[in-house]
Amino acid sequence: MDGASWGLSGAERAALGVAWLCGLAIAATITVFDILTRIHDHPERSAAAAVIDEVSRALVTLVVLALPAAMAIWIRRTAPSVRRSLAGHALAAALYPVLHVAGFVGLRTLAYGLFLGAPYQFGRTLPEFLYEAAKDVPAYILSAAGFWLILTWRVPAERPVADAPGPSWFDIRDGARLVRTPVAEILAVRSAGNYAEFLLSDGRRPLMRTSLGGLEAALGRQGFLRTHRSWLVNRARVTGLRPEGSGDYAIELGAVEAPLSRRFREALTVLRG
Repeated sequence: MDGASWGLSGAERAALGVAWLCGLAIAATITVFDILTRIHDHPERSAAAAVIDEVSRALVTLVVLALPAAMAIWIRRTAPSVRRSLAGHALAAALYPVLHVAGFVGLRTLAYGLFLGAPYQFGRTLPEFLYEAAKDVPAYILSAAGFWLILTWRVPAERPVADAPGPSWFDIRDGARLVRTPVAEILAVRSAGNYAEFLLSDGRRPLMRTSLGGLEAALGRQGFLRTHRSWLVNRARVTGLRPEGSGDYAIELGAVEAPLSRRFREALTVLRG
């Protein structure tokens, strides 16, 4: 409801969406081309089988694109060493064809039984898998590069808070009432259904009908960090950071505490710095 997904910022989700749509366009074009080619070159064979084979390949490809997307996010966020980056890509490139082949074989087996009334024959397992892997590994490399480039293009680098412009006051519209509050007095903001609850230093808790995702864009310029899918925290008011186990933390803001999820590693890096 607040727009957060898996710890991604709005800009990151938008960038990944653009990259995935590019992948969709490429996969759709290749699929249509391959179907028409197979029907033309082998008119004696079932056109339905050609459609099932190529569509299943494309559908699974669109799912396993999550792997190069995750790698691109990891590299952009953590800036690992070249050695760690190459090791991560090697592992992901090895996993990509396994997931891809297993996925489309499963779909074809199901579709052949439902629509053709016949079993699907993958062929000799090892030679066929190596043939598919020879195509999938370069596809992974190109996809990972594409996701990283689009993330770099669409997601601006974070600037230091001290250089970020913006007003020192924030207007909280609590129903028909306007609460004009100094930004420095806002300890944190948390999602409350269709509302956002502002936790102020004087103990007040005004509500504003808005999404946390929208507030993240406005208050991010004032030094607020997304620390949880339901929380924004004023970095300047943080007084302590306490580990809670399993990679999570509790953020101390005087008498108020806010959660820091292990999924929001960028926030942890900023607060530790």
